Amino acid sequence: MSTIYLQTIINADIQMVFDLARDIDLHQKSTSKTNEKAIQGRTNGLIELNETVTWRAKHLGIYQTLTTKIVSMEMPYQFTDVMLKGAFKSMKHQHIFKQEGKNTIMTDIFEFESPLGIIGKLFNQFFLKNYLTNFLLERNKLIKTTAEIGIVNQQQK
Repeated sequence: MSTIYLQTIINADIQMVFDLARDIDLHQKSTSKTNEKAIQGRTNGLIELNETVTWRAKHLGIYQTLTTKIVSMEMPYQFTDVMLKGAFKSMKHQHIFKQEGKNTIMTDIFEFESPLGIIGKLFNQFFLKNYLTNFLLERNKLIKTTAEIGIVNQQQK
């Protein structure tokens, strides 16, 4: 099992960051490089507890689908999604939010395991973990920018 642990400090309210992190439309914008689209289940708006979404995206030159389900949610502090179907042997993504002053600390704990035994473990170690880290960083960058621009726009009104 490989684990990616990321923390992003966002100068915005926890509820705003929580909602942006579960926004299907914003996720699709952050993944435009892989042409990721929600094709089944919740396909737009804010995903909720027990809802599923099936994504179709081009990774490593191959179109793939991944179905995830929100298995826990405590607004606005955390939600967790797990893979139901897809290329991984297993996948779990915890999204954790904590308000500290005017900032929200957004933490991602992304655990995954590739199929194919030792070959999958080597692929994880030498390529996939870095690829997925960059994928998540791109998503988090858009969440941060969107939230912080939203705060500036609210202050200007």
